[in-house]
Amino acid sequence: MALKDKRLVRLTDAQRAQLEKMTAGGRHAAAALVHARILLKADVGPGGPGWGDAAIAEAVECSEGTVARVRKRFAEGGFEAAVHRRKPTGRQYRKLDGAQEARLVALACSAPPDGKARWTLKMLADRLVEVEAVDAVSDETVRRVLKKTRPKPWLKQQWVIPPKADAEFVRAMEGVLEVYARPHGPRRPVVCVDEGGKRLIGEARPPPPTRPGSTAKEDYEYVRHGMADLFMAFEPLAGRRRVEVTERKTKADFARLLKRVADEWHPEAERVALVMDNLSTHRPAVLYEAFEPAEARRILGRLEFVYTPKHGSWLNVAECELSVLARQRLDRRIPDMGALRREVAAWEADRNAAAVKVDWQFTTADARVKLKRLYPALETVNSGVADH
Repeated sequence: MALKDKRLVRLTDAQRAQLEKMTAGGRHAAAALVHARILLKADVGPGGPGWGDAAIAEAVECSEGTVARVRKRFAEGGFEAAVHRRKPTGRQYRKLDGAQEARLVALACSAPPDGKARWTLKMLADRLVEVEAVDAVSDETVRRVLKKTRPKPWLKQQWVIPPKADAEFVRAMEGVLEVYARPHGPRRPVVCVDEGGKRLIGEARPPPPTRPGSTAKEDYEYVRHGMADLFMAFEPLAGRRRVEVTERKTKADFARLLKRVADEWHPEAERVALVMDNLSTHRPAVLYEAFEPAEARRILGRLEFVYTPKHGSWLNVAECELSVLARQRLDRRIPDMGALRREVAAWEADRNAAAVKVDWQFTTADARVKLKRLYPALETVNSGVADH
């Protein structure tokens, strides 16, 4: 096939050696390897095969258009440009103005059409044309704009929004903040209590060993072994925490935890302030369901129950400590109770040895300024009494 109408590729000995080394092995981008093979077969220099586009495309398993583009980059940009194609910048690709990009982002964050779980790139491109935001737009342009602006409507984050102007909320909140402001002392310790769960999951097949430079792999299939519950008792000012691993989450389990807090963990304390969430199991009455009345009354006399407000669990620092435990030790498959207890015990020992504390700085005075919207507005009432 004649090449007089094509841009010819003539490689130097050094360039040919570099391309042969690339194709022989090593870590290179797939596109760069394809370009290297194209250049070697298109070489019309001394000893080069000088193949035509069709033969090269068939041998390298690419399109003739790709071969032609590599030839063109070699002729216009040189050797490096032909092998390692530089990605165009966003400005070169820009095809939507600011208003059109804003329209696209708003559309991507809106509800998808009926019968669809989410928007696709093609659907977004077609809809922009339908609403006459643009005359025409490609799926690739839509992808680039969304990548740049980074909207993620398919992700959902849940949080609890405190009510506005709620007297009960601020009463409970200020009660917790008052407890956190107390000086630390062994006679009246402050203990934050919370609980969480952990699924026990075993491997259906042993995972392959991890190799340098590769991602750890695990089989998508797994074996369920039930649930475990984690009771956290954390002293933020002392830097001590204790985690109980149980098979269930019942009132009796919680009552036994309260007994351990009072008798085993703080036997010298006159009264232990317990900060906890408003769960149905977190009630003083659970002591009477688990122990004889005299024993329940004795334990209750050594405990002070302090509840975070509804929609205000962020005030309980034990919740933060459970989150640390989950990230540092439990963010993987754990097959059984024995393994879970060992992991939790090791984490607890390390954390207590480091005496990691919580330096709580948010005070009632701060809350009355920064969370003013949560406080009811007081109306000035004219009593009607005349001054004499």
